[in-house]
Amino acid sequence: MPRRLRSYRARTDDEALLIHALGGLTTLLTFVLFFQSSKWTVIPLLGFVAVTAVGWRRQQAEVAKGLTFLTTIATVSILALIIGFLLWESKDIVEHMGLGLLTKAEEPLWGASNEGQIYSLTPMMMGTALTTLIATAIAAPLGIAGAIFISEMAPTRVREVVKPGIELMAGIPSITYGFIGLTILNQYFYAEFRTPTIGNYFAAGIMIGLMALPTVVTVSEDAISTVPESMKSGSLAMGSTEWQTTKSVTMPAALSGVSAGVLLGVGRAMGETMAATVMLSHTKGFPSPAFDVFSNYGETLTTVIAFEGGSASGLQLSALFAGGVVLFFTVMVLSIASQWVEWRMQQKLGGEK
Repeated sequence: MPRRLRSYRARTDDEALLIHALGGLTTLLTFVLFFQSSKWTVIPLLGFVAVTAVGWRRQQAEVAKGLTFLTTIATVSILALIIGFLLWESKDIVEHMGLGLLTKAEEPLWGASNEGQIYSLTPMMMGTALTTLIATAIAAPLGIAGAIFISEMAPTRVREVVKPGIELMAGIPSITYGFIGLTILNQYFYAEFRTPTIGNYFAAGIMIGLMALPTVVTVSEDAISTVPESMKSGSLAMGSTEWQTTKSVTMPAALSGVSAGVLLGVGRAMGETMAATVMLSHTKGFPSPAFDVFSNYGETLTTVIAFEGGSASGLQLSALFAGGVVLFFTVMVLSIASQWVEWRMQQKLGGEK
């Protein structure tokens, strides 16, 4: 290698190293001063912007690599900070209630008694489970059927209209769904079936299931579309009908991706706030029997946080943070499960074990 080229590469490497060092130092100073609520936070922040601007002109590839690495670290750090904050804020109620926070079902709940205030997340966890099960029973079969129709059966013109329409449903604000449920579903069940209250888990679950439909349809349709055409053609060449091919070849091959779509839909249903907040009665208690979806009670983990978070304090606020911890880890497990089944689908279709 010529000496001049070696010298140029050495200078370039030193320059890139200096840019990375200055960028990392200014980023670290910005975060430290920010968490100390310092008025000088803007100075290292402007320094980071200046280093990035100069580096982008001279070492664009290195700066791009550094920025992508920084955003990755920031994402993981924010997630860790959220988890730490939720755990820290919920420690008081855990010390006060212990395991009773997740197991105590008898009344009084979230109120005064001779032993002091008693808080339990069990009724809200049961409400979350009931609405999630109902929503899954709505979203899973309808979503899978819609995905099969769009991917395997619909003519091209119909597919070009139906698929964007379903995806558009995901953009409708949840409060709109909730208001429709409040004025139509709740009123219908109360007037026609004489339910104890105007809000119930069944109506809320139906509306949340409709909200989860676009997620299930979109992810499942993508999974079905990734099945190799050679597998379908081979089945048809053996004399199978199109429905037999879809049932016996396409769906088993896409099962992991379809399962991931259902799990993502369940996560959406479990974390839904505004629609359930509008439709439920916000009465804490444990249904008797536990599967009574038309009971007098109506509260989920998300609705109790949204409904009482603004005025809560002390142990009540800590209990709401504990509800957030339960909800966070439950949805996180579902997300990890959906990622795992997608990974299994890729390995299965790629011929790996």
